[in-house]
Parts: sequence; C-alpha cells; structure tokens
Amino acid sequence: MNLLSTLKTFSQGRLSWFLLLAFVVFFEACALFFQHVLMLSPCVMCIYERVAMLGIGGAALIGLIAPNNPVFRWLGLAAWGASAYKGLALSMQHVDYQFNPSPFATCDLFVTFPDWAPLNQWVPWMFEAYGDCSKVVWQFLTLSMPQWLVVIFAANLVALAVIVIAQFAKNK
Repeated sequence: MNLLSTLKTFSQGRLSWFLLLAFVVFFEACALFFQHVLMLSPCVMCIYERVAMLGIGGAALIGLIAPNNPVFRWLGLAAWGASAYKGLALSMQHVDYQFNPSPFATCDLFVTFPDWAPLNQWVPWMFEAYGDCSKVVWQFLTLSMPQWLVVIFAANLVALAVIVIAQFAKNK
C-alpha cells in the first residue's frame, strides 16, 4: 500500500479528524493560558486568528460526523482549507503590524463580529480584545506569537494539500 492510499484511508477514519480537533483544542488552550494565566492581553488580530483556529476545529467536527462519507469528508476538507487560509492571511497581516509599524496601517480598536454572532458579547473572556496589535509581548525561539501562527496555519495548508491529493489515490 503506498503512502497516498494510506493517507486516504486514514482521512476516512475518525482518528484523523479527532487528531485535527485535538490540535485545535491544544492551541486554543495555549491561547487561553497566555491570556488568563500569563496575563497577556489579546489584540483584535489575536481574536480573529483565534476564530480562524476555531474554524479548523469546526472543520474537524464536520469530518468527525461521517469521515467515510465523501460529502462530509470534502466539506470538512474545504472548511479546513478556508479556515487555515484565512488564519494564515490574518497572522501574516498581524506580523506586518508588529514588524512594520505605521500610523496608516493599524488594526481595529475593537473586534467586529456580525450582528447575528456577537461572540465578544456572548463569551467576552475568550473573544474580547484589549491588547495592542503592534506590540510583541511574547517570543519563543526568536519568533513572536503571530509568527508562530504563520508557521502553524501554513503547516495546516501543507498537511491539507497532502490529504487532498491523497483523496485521488486508489484504495487497496
């Protein structure tokens, strides 16, 4: 059995989608740890990146429903791709705010969610922003938090691309 057909078979099982969901839970728990334990204030871009990460979690839940059903699997893959792409774009913009500060290019002062889903009002401890997007408040191995998010979202897109290519492999 070749690697692509193995990956296709793996994507048709619940374990793969559960691992994706566990990945999201881990990173969301890290974000909440930084916010509520280390007392690092999330900015508007941090909150939007958090929502993109939750979008990947939603994609994992879609895939978990019926991973052997191509409709659910492809819906999960599409949602994963859309969320990871949006997260990558947001985190790259956030990196730009941090390392190329400009009075003409700044993030919003307040998060804006649709009227039908005011997440910052429903769950303020998770979705309210009160930090400054241009400040580097944490670094690990010389990378700031948004730079790590660029790595994480880009890695998601690479993993997704491999899984999507594997969908066209023949099953054994």
